[in-house]
Amino acid sequence: MPQYDKADIDRRMNGAVESLKSDLGGLRTGRANTALLDPVMCEVYGAMMPLSQVATVSAPEPRMLSVQVWDKSNVTAVEKGIAHANLGLNPMTDGQTLRLPMPDLTEERRKELAKLAGQYAEKAKIAIRNVRRDAMESLKTDEKKKEISEDERKRMEDDVQKLTDKHVAGADEASAKKETEILTQ
Repeated sequence: MPQYDKADIDRRMNGAVESLKSDLGGLRTGRANTALLDPVMCEVYGAMMPLSQVATVSAPEPRMLSVQVWDKSNVTAVEKGIAHANLGLNPMTDGQTLRLPMPDLTEERRKELAKLAGQYAEKAKIAIRNVRRDAMESLKTDEKKKEISEDERKRMEDDVQKLTDKHVAGADEASAKKETEILTQ
């Protein structure tokens, strides 16, 4: 039974690109984006919990995030969690609601964020190339076991390379789009 599975390879490479898009979504541009608070953890009920499990996050205005804390006793813990996340946000408390105005990004911070977007893209491309390497190795193994011919291996290697090129281009495109968005706010 050959180890090579084109659909699995495509799925794994696509997963790397989707992960990149998720990471890029968490990078702050000038606009309010609820994904910005996804990594925030709060110490509530004696345990660390993601913000999404203790409050509702929304973006009522383009430059404002709103965090509606469900339990009044957790408001201070949520404030601390946001402060410890180093997002550069200063929460304003109004009862059980925290308002987070989005500060303007300095030119220096924009360049840092654009550079970070490039680093995320590089990680995704490395993951894609690792999937390609695994696929190429499994094709060589299949050929050695006489499960596929040399011609089949070469044709399948071309398919793997085309998939790799397609997904690397997708990663580059997502990164370039985010860098442009960051730098032109």
